[in-house]
Amino acid sequence: MTDIKKLVEKCLNENPCEITILYDEPMKNHTTFKVGGNADCYLCPEGEGFTSFCIALLKSARNEKVPLFIIGGGANIVVSDRGIRGIVLDMNEWNGESVWSICAGEDELVLRSGTLIDAAADIAAAAELSGLEFLAGMPGTIGGAIWMNARCYGSEMADVLKWVEIIEKDESLENEYEIKRYDINKEKDFDYKKSVFQNMDCIILSASFKLKKGSKVKILADMEKNREDRYEKGHYLFPCAGSAFKNNRDFGKPTGQIIDELGLKGFKIGGAQVAPFHGNIVINADNASASDIRALMDEVAKRVKENTGFILEPEILFIGDF
Repeated sequence: MTDIKKLVEKCLNENPCEITILYDEPMKNHTTFKVGGNADCYLCPEGEGFTSFCIALLKSARNEKVPLFIIGGGANIVVSDRGIRGIVLDMNEWNGESVWSICAGEDELVLRSGTLIDAAADIAAAAELSGLEFLAGMPGTIGGAIWMNARCYGSEMADVLKWVEIIEKDESLENEYEIKRYDINKEKDFDYKKSVFQNMDCIILSASFKLKKGSKVKILADMEKNREDRYEKGHYLFPCAGSAFKNNRDFGKPTGQIIDELGLKGFKIGGAQVAPFHGNIVINADNASASDIRALMDEVAKRVKENTGFILEPEILFIGDF
C-alpha cells in the first residue's frame, strides 16, 4: 500500500509551495452540508508553485493508484460518514483573476477555479461586464460550477465559457501531465448539469468567460435580485446544497412542486429534512449524518416513483463509501 505521506512529501520537495497538510481531517469542515467523515489526507496548496505541485500530485497519485478527489467550495456534495480514502485536493486558495486576464479582451474575464462563485459575479460587475449575474449568491467555486455546468435563472455556465485551462495527461508522452487550454464547444461539451470534464481525468485551473459590456447599475441590481430570491427561498437558513434533485422537463413541472404535492415538505429522517419551505431542498436540520441525508433522498425518490412513475435523479453527489 502506498504511503500517502511520503508521496505528498516527495511532490512538495520537488515542487515547493505554501500548503496546508492535514491528516484524518473531518470533511464536515469543508462542505456546505456540514457532514462527512475524515479524509485520509487533505491538501490546500497556494501561491507560487501551485500548478507545478498539482501536476506532480496528479501524476504521482495516478501512478501509485492513490485516489485523488478535487474539492472547491464543498457545495453540491455529501461526503460519507466513513470519509474519503486517499487524498483530497482543495482548490480554494487558487482564486481571483488569473494572469491570463492581462491578455484578455475588454469583454473577456479569466478567473481561477478556486474563486468563489458569488465573488466571480462581483468581479465581473466591477469590470462592468454582464453575463455572470445568475451566479450571484450561489455557493461553491468556479471550478465546481464548470464541472457541474451550474445553472439558474435561465442561464448556465456553458453559455458564457470560452475556454478552460486544465491539467491533463499528455497523450504523446507516457506518464506525463501538462497544462492545456480546452476550447469550449457548448453543444458538444455540455448538457443539463453535465460537462465534458466529468469524463476527463483532469484538474480545472482557470476559465475564460465571454461577457458583454453593460450598465454597472443594472448588473448590480440583477445580482441583488438573485441574491434576495435565494434568501427568500431559504437557501441560507440551514446547511444544505441547494437543489437536491435535478429538474426534468418531461415531468411537466419542477421537481420541488412534485415533492410538495406529495406532502413531503418537512419530511424527516434522523437529522435530515425536506425543507419545510421548499420541496427540492434537503437540509441538515438537526446534526444530520451523511447516511440520514442519503436515506431521506432515497425515500423521497421512492415515493415519487410510486406515486407518479417519475424517476428523480439526484443533483447532489454522494462521495465516499456509502
